[in-house]
Amino acid sequence: MSDADRPLPSTPAEETPEEVADDQALAAAEAEAEPTPARPTAPRPTFKISTFVYVFLGLLGMYMLFDQTFRNSIAGALGTSPSSSGPLYTLIGFDSQYLLLTMALAGAIEMLVTSLAYNYTTDWIKAAKVQKWSAAFRKVQMDAIRSGKKDRIAALKPHQERLTRLSSEVSIAQFKGMAITYFLLILIYTWVGLVIGDATVFQRTVSLGGTIVDLTTNIPGLPIPWWFAIFSLYTVPTSLVFRRILKHLWLHRYAEKHALSPPPASGTAGSSAS
Repeated sequence: MSDADRPLPSTPAEETPEEVADDQALAAAEAEAEPTPARPTAPRPTFKISTFVYVFLGLLGMYMLFDQTFRNSIAGALGTSPSSSGPLYTLIGFDSQYLLLTMALAGAIEMLVTSLAYNYTTDWIKAAKVQKWSAAFRKVQMDAIRSGKKDRIAALKPHQERLTRLSSEVSIAQFKGMAITYFLLILIYTWVGLVIGDATVFQRTVSLGGTIVDLTTNIPGLPIPWWFAIFSLYTVPTSLVFRRILKHLWLHRYAEKHALSPPPASGTAGSSAS
């Protein structure tokens, strides 16, 4: 068959305005028929009993700080004398015969509970990482500021925002433990003061380094009673000891859970290097 005998290719006919309008209407109808994906809804905040306890104890501690009557009534329920015995006085009151021992045990109980709360709310690994990152970031940031290059300073902004967020998370976790610490601190200090105040003059008179003092009298030259200073000397070192022990146990459990091996000792590393 010659080229002249072959049929010419057909050309599409132009659509009329009515057909174009029909096609557009059909496309719109199909688009409406397709299901549109639903927007993801923000997760609803869940109620946490631990958060409620932290907030409640924090507010209760603040109220106890400013209301002496309420503070004394809460502490008095623990027992302050043989005539008004309560659970804590029955345990470590000793009929007010050994007030120094009572203060030592009360400080140990207070610091143990607060150290447990602080250790429970603190992620020691995260806190150590944030501290290390903060030190490294400050060094890089100071170098960028000294260089005077705005692009280097601007490039550090996302990292600074992330570090700020992580630091806030660590601080908030520590504040949760401080809520329990704050409440218990006011409660036990008030209780010790009431126990000593309800004791007889003979019972609250003790010998300190060969000097006979009344625990309710102020230290010479200071507006602080003797019992307050002695009790503080009991609590501060006890707190450091308990927190260090609990932190060591927490890190030991973390290493066992994640199968982490301890780093080699300096002596071993030196011998292997030689």
